[in-house]
Amino acid sequence: MPGLGVNVDHVATVRQARRTTEPDPVWAAVLAELGGADGITLHLREDRRHIQDRDLRLLRDTVAVKLNLELTAEEGVLAIACDVKPDQATLVPERREELTTEGGLDVAGNEARIADAVRRLKDAGLETSLFIDPDPRQIEAAKIAGADAVELHTGRYADAETPGAAARELEALVEAARFVREQKLVLHAGHGLTYRNVGPVARIDGLSELNIGHSIVSRAVLVGMERAVREMKQLIG
Repeated sequence: MPGLGVNVDHVATVRQARRTTEPDPVWAAVLAELGGADGITLHLREDRRHIQDRDLRLLRDTVAVKLNLELTAEEGVLAIACDVKPDQATLVPERREELTTEGGLDVAGNEARIADAVRRLKDAGLETSLFIDPDPRQIEAAKIAGADAVELHTGRYADAETPGAAARELEALVEAARFVREQKLVLHAGHGLTYRNVGPVARIDGLSELNIGHSIVSRAVLVGMERAVREMKQLIG
């Protein structure tokens, strides 16, 4: 059974819509842990559209489970990660105009830059993961860059409009996962997963961690964070 990392970014999105103090992603993380979360994930974007530096530092002080920081390979956020020291740093692509992360990191096309960022994070004592598409070329590049883990981008599977298309994208994830294991990398997955589509992905052999945010936060608005996390845990188990 993979561990569940609960992404609290969109709790902060609601807060930042009014530039106020609530809802607080730190409170949300406490409730997620009570619901059985195995980790808390957050993305410190360069434009600070949701998570703020204050959130990261308080979460580092309060989270009792694994703290996974998503960040781009840029100097400012790399320096913060090395200072705050989350348990894991996951390098992701980032464009200011996107609504959410739109695809995997192009490790193969930016080998030196990504390898340098990985080296810097590992020198600070952090486990490193790269958020990539289920592409053997990117997986191989992640291994060369020195990453400890890869997180397979599940967006194409989640967005598939027909059962046939979903089945094809799931098979691509299964094949990519097999290659990840062959490369002796730790296997994570996430993006766009919901209560309706998570089951087949959760059953992929060797999957260590699933990171899910928007769907859990959306359900939490209606039923509460603790219950929303507990229900997702039951589905992936």
